Amino acid sequence: MGPSEGAARRGRFFGVYLLYCLNPRYRGRIYVGFTVNPARRVQQHNGGRKKGGAWRTSGRGPWEMVLLVHGFPSAVAALRFEWAWQHPQASRRLMHVGPRTRGEASFAFHLRVLAHMLRAPPWARLPLTLRWLRPDFRRDLCPPPPPHVPLAFGPPPPRRALAPRRQDLPSAGTEAERCTLCTRALQDEEGPLCCPHPSCPLRAHVICLAEEFLQEEPGQLLPLEGQCPGCKNSLLWGDLIWLCRMGTEEEDEEDEDSELEEEHWTDMLAP
Repeated sequence: MGPSEGAARRGRFFGVYLLYCLNPRYRGRIYVGFTVNPARRVQQHNGGRKKGGAWRTSGRGPWEMVLLVHGFPSAVAALRFEWAWQHPQASRRLMHVGPRTRGEASFAFHLRVLAHMLRAPPWARLPLTLRWLRPDFRRDLCPPPPPHVPLAFGPPPPRRALAPRRQDLPSAGTEAERCTLCTRALQDEEGPLCCPHPSCPLRAHVICLAEEFLQEEPGQLLPLEGQCPGCKNSLLWGDLIWLCRMGTEEEDEEDEDSELEEEHWTDMLAP
C-alpha cells in the first residue's frame, strides 16, 4: 500500500489552499497548492525552498494562506482539484469559465474559478468545506457554493479532537455490533458509520446508510446529506465518512504527510 492509499484509509486531511503574497514588491500574487497540514505548509513556503517550500514562492514572502478547501476523500482527488484550479483553461470541466479579464486581479480571478468549480462535476458532489483562514480576505462567491458545502472560518480543528476514540465504539459481543438498518454483523476492518450525536445509537454499514440517504436522490451514487434514522438530525455525508475514517495510528503521520506534499508536481505561481 502506497502512502496516498494508507493516508486515505486512516482519514487524513487533504486540502487545497490559496496563498496571497504580502510582500510589497510582489503583493497580490497568488499561489495554489495541495496540503495535508496547512499550518506547517505555510511555514515551509515562508521558510523558502530549503525548508520545504515551493521554488516559485521562495524569496517572495511573506505569504499568507487565506483560503482552504478541504474534505477531499483522497490525495488524488485533492491534487486533481488543485490542477484544475491552477489551469482552468486546460480543464474540460471548466470550459464555460471565461479567461482572466484585463484589469481583473489574480485573487478575484481565482475566486471566480473556484466558484464555478464547486458547482461543476465531479467536485459538486464532494463533501467539501470552504474555509477562510483570513476573514478579512473573504469575498462572496458567484455562483455561491452548493448548500451542502459549509462556510467555515479560522484554522481547521485538530484531527485528534474530532476523531472518535476506539473506546467510544461498540465493543465486541454487544448488540451494537449489528447494523441498525439491516441488522447484519458489522465488519471490524473499517468500522461502522456512527452518528456524531452522543445519545444516538446509529451504527450502520456504509452501503446501508448510503441507500437510506439516496432515497431522496434516486439515480445518484454518492449521498450529500440525509436524516439520521436514529435521532432524525440532519447529517452531512462527508462528515460521517471523515469521522469514521479517522484513525489513531498517527505515529508516522509527519513523515508520510511530508512525502505526500513533496511528491506531487503541480506547483504553480499565478502572477
